[in-house]
Amino acid sequence: MNRHDYRKTKAKRSRTIVKIGLVFSLILLGSLTTYGVYLMKKAESAAGNAYETAGGRMKSELRDKEVEPLTDNVSILFIGVDDSAKREQDGTDTSLSDALMFATLNNTEHSIKLVSIPRDTYTYIPAAGYADKITHAYGYNGPLSTIESVEQLLEVPVDYYVKVDFDAFIDVVEAVGGIEVEVPYDLEEQDENDQQGAIKLKQGLQHLDGREALALARTRHYDNDIQRGQRQQVILEAILDEVLSASSFMRYGEVIDAVGNNMKTDMTLDEMQAFFEYAKDGMPSIENLTLAGYDDMSTNFYYWKLDEEELQQTQLLLQKHLEIE
Repeated sequence: MNRHDYRKTKAKRSRTIVKIGLVFSLILLGSLTTYGVYLMKKAESAAGNAYETAGGRMKSELRDKEVEPLTDNVSILFIGVDDSAKREQDGTDTSLSDALMFATLNNTEHSIKLVSIPRDTYTYIPAAGYADKITHAYGYNGPLSTIESVEQLLEVPVDYYVKVDFDAFIDVVEAVGGIEVEVPYDLEEQDENDQQGAIKLKQGLQHLDGREALALARTRHYDNDIQRGQRQQVILEAILDEVLSASSFMRYGEVIDAVGNNMKTDMTLDEMQAFFEYAKDGMPSIENLTLAGYDDMSTNFYYWKLDEEELQQTQLLLQKHLEIE
């Protein structure tokens, strides 16, 4: 083969490689587009199943008009409830919120303030007409009475709520392939079905599956409610990191199934999509806040009594973050 023929053959091979590369690129692009359409259809169905107003509430009474994510600074109340099948079968009371976290989102700062509210916080419950543990608020009118109690406590509007049960928590963590979390101590805890000693974890950085993450979030035997809330904040951040990571893209269908089957929220699909825009420039900065206070047994019942001065500072911080008077 002379030099001229060699060059022609080499050029032909190069064109063939380019063509093959283009074909594979088109196939991949088509697959991703098809998957995107599939995800959108799945998301529409899941959002429809999950949508539920809190007692017909369309906006907070502390707002003059309905808010729009990405246009307004907004807030979300996360309510964790134990609705496990075992408890329903046993007739166990499930009318308590097991975890409460309140988030404010500021568009300009691209930041989030995340407040953990201890379940035994002593506060006024409007639906009851007297003060009690905030965990009991859910037993009156579900999310609505919990929302009203949080607004009374923090003096800021709750624009949206998200209620998840234990199954949703486990399924979401499983859907993203587990999470990396620093376990603060050796732990032996019951599982989601209250099987004692079913979950065992070692101190240190661990890769947790859904059941293990739930046990770490729920345990109340190794520290106090404040530290429990801090653990839950760390776990929520780890879940958000995984959900928003590029590596989780092909798992979004499983994530959608997880939340759609076990979640209730007053967000529409468009509003949910708008919240994903918060992460388009990277994970927002998150500041974790706690409600300072002290243990109180003066009535022979345990309450977490809040430090009023610290509470006022938290209220002002949240109001400033939402840019409201």
